[in-house]
Amino acid sequence: MSANNAFKALLVEELGDNTYSKKVVERNISDLPENDLLIDVHYSSLNYKDAMSASGNKRISQNFPHTPGIDAAGVVVSDKSGCFSPGEEVLVFGYDLGMNTPGGLGQKISIPAEWAVACPDTLTLKEAMTYGTGGLTAALCIQKLEKMGAKPSDGPVAVTGATGGVGSISIALLNQLGYDVVAFSGKPEQSEKLKALGASEILHRETILEVKDAVAGKPKWAHAIDTLGGDYLTGLLKQVKPGGGVASVGLAASPEIAMSVVPFITRGISLLGVDSVYIPLEDKKHICQRVATDMKLPDLESYQQEISLNETPEYLDKFFKGHVVGRYVVNVKNV
Repeated sequence: MSANNAFKALLVEELGDNTYSKKVVERNISDLPENDLLIDVHYSSLNYKDAMSASGNKRISQNFPHTPGIDAAGVVVSDKSGCFSPGEEVLVFGYDLGMNTPGGLGQKISIPAEWAVACPDTLTLKEAMTYGTGGLTAALCIQKLEKMGAKPSDGPVAVTGATGGVGSISIALLNQLGYDVVAFSGKPEQSEKLKALGASEILHRETILEVKDAVAGKPKWAHAIDTLGGDYLTGLLKQVKPGGGVASVGLAASPEIAMSVVPFITRGISLLGVDSVYIPLEDKKHICQRVATDMKLPDLESYQQEISLNETPEYLDKFFKGHVVGRYVVNVKNV
C-alpha cells in the first residue's frame, strides 16, 4: 500500500446477527469510488444520520463495510472536471455522501464535482463544520420561515430538540436575528446552556403534548422549528398562532403525524418541509454564504466540541442514549 495513497477512516462492518462494528482503520484511495473530485478531508461533524448509518440502519446505508460522515470540509487534491483547483478549500454536505458513498469520517473522499461548493472566504474549514449539516439545516429552516413572511415582531418561535445539533444552532441563529425563542428539551439540566444560546424560555418537551387529544390548542407561538416529528410536531401545529408556520426537519420521535386539518383551515397555518440533502447546488451555495455573512455567529468555537477520529465510535453511540448536546466537530487529521 503506497504511503501517499493510504489514509485513516472510520469503517462500519456488518458482523452478522444484526450486529455491527465501528473502528478506525487504514484504507487506500483505491478503496474509494472513481469520481472526478478527490478531497483531503480536514474536518467533519457528527449528525443523527451518521449515527443511524454507523448502527447499520439499511434505510440510510445499504452496503457494508461503509464509512459514514454526511458532511466534510477539506482541500482539493485533484479534480478531473476542472471545476476546482488543487489546494482549493471546499465543503460537501448532502447528496449521497456518508450514506452509500464513503463519507467525511475518512481522511479522503472521492465524489462528483457537482456535490462540492467553495468554502466562503469568511469561514475556516473548522467553522464550516461547526455549522455542518445540522447548522446549515437550521439556517435553511429559518430561511424557509422568512420566505413565508416570518419576522421577529410576529412573536416567539418554538424550537424542539433544543440541545441537539439543529436545535442548538437554530436557537443561536434566531436570537442573533432578533427573534424571541422558546426552547423545548427533555434535558432540564441543560437549561442554563440553552439560555446562553439565546433562549428566553425553556420548557420540557412533554408540555407540547398537553393538547394531544384536542383538535386545536390555545395559540402560543408565532412559528416553530421541529426536529422531532410525531406527536411533538402535531402538538406544535395545534398551538401555532394564526398565519404561523412550522419548519419540519426531523423524525427523532416518529416520522408519523396524525391530526385534524382544522388548525390549517381556521388559523391558516403552514407546515414547511425542509430538505438539506438534495436541494439544488445553487441553494447550497446561497445558504453557505448566509452562514458566512448575516447568519455568521460570533464566537463559533463555543458552539462545538472538537473530537478526534478515534473518538467517533464513542460519540456516535451518544445519539441513541440521549446524551447529545450541541455540535461535535471531528478533526479528521487527529487520529
